[in-house]
Amino acid sequence: MGTPSPAAAWGGALWALLATLGCSAGQPLGGESMCTAQPLAKYSITFTGKWTQASFPKQYPMFRPPAQWSPLLGAVHSPDYSLWRKGQYASNGLREFAERGEAWALMREMEAAGEKLQSVHGVFSAPAVPSGTGQTSAQLEAHSRHSLVSFVVRIVPSPDWFVGVESMDLCDGGRWREQVAVDLHPYDAGTDSGFTFSSPKFATVPQDTVTEITASSPSHPVNSFYYPRLKSLPPIATVTLTLARLLHSPRAFPPAPGLGGGGNEVADSLPAPETPLDCEVSLWSSWGLCAGPCGRPGAKSRTRYVHSRPANHGAPCPALEEEAPCVPDNCV
Repeated sequence: MGTPSPAAAWGGALWALLATLGCSAGQPLGGESMCTAQPLAKYSITFTGKWTQASFPKQYPMFRPPAQWSPLLGAVHSPDYSLWRKGQYASNGLREFAERGEAWALMREMEAAGEKLQSVHGVFSAPAVPSGTGQTSAQLEAHSRHSLVSFVVRIVPSPDWFVGVESMDLCDGGRWREQVAVDLHPYDAGTDSGFTFSSPKFATVPQDTVTEITASSPSHPVNSFYYPRLKSLPPIATVTLTLARLLHSPRAFPPAPGLGGGGNEVADSLPAPETPLDCEVSLWSSWGLCAGPCGRPGAKSRTRYVHSRPANHGAPCPALEEEAPCVPDNCV
């Protein structure tokens, strides 16, 4: 017998967790207002990657590994549970997932929230997308007392970057929302200090909070998402949740192959927007020696080199060599 693959092992563990949490209907803690829609609703969730070289030309990962997405992992929960939140510290489970794609600790945290706090109604997952563009999907069940959805998908490769949704409410007063579509942008988990997709691991000490990565933040020209000409980054992915049907009693989740109940087909979509990438050059070198004949003006020069070539009609590279007059020190 061969050793089960990590994907199969994760799928088995996730199925066991779904069986534990899938029919939980505990009262949320605190005094939050309740959704008054029919008790149960089943949704399909579709994640679409839009990470293309045209939209994000800077340092776009082509190999070892190429641009891709991890499996999607999420929860349906009440307001007293938080999978992640902007401006707050990532849990140990989220740290492991964002940095290495390891889901065990994050799954255990969800399980503990479901068993002890009764705040997690169900856990769902969808398979990985093996390229920057493509789709993956799954199904989830929402309860009137657990109508919030949160999930994370790791950006691969990256130091600790991910996309996701935090506590999105599927209930609108007395009805379930028919469809919800959200553009997704990158977030930094605050646990690794790398600036580029392929940065070596460098722990952030002390740990920082979860922050959104924008076209100008972090404000460092080396950053893989640094596009100072843009007011905002184009969406790197989207997610759509569609109401499939209403249920009057909990149903067991069907066995899910691999890591989820959906597929990861390549999406047919509109052409990705082209993000202009300006040429980036180094600082000037020091001036060279002043050379020239005695009694006449000499010349000295300095050089610089290209960090990143322009793409998508970005600004061209400036001159890479410059000369200036001088008085020779050692004339010939």
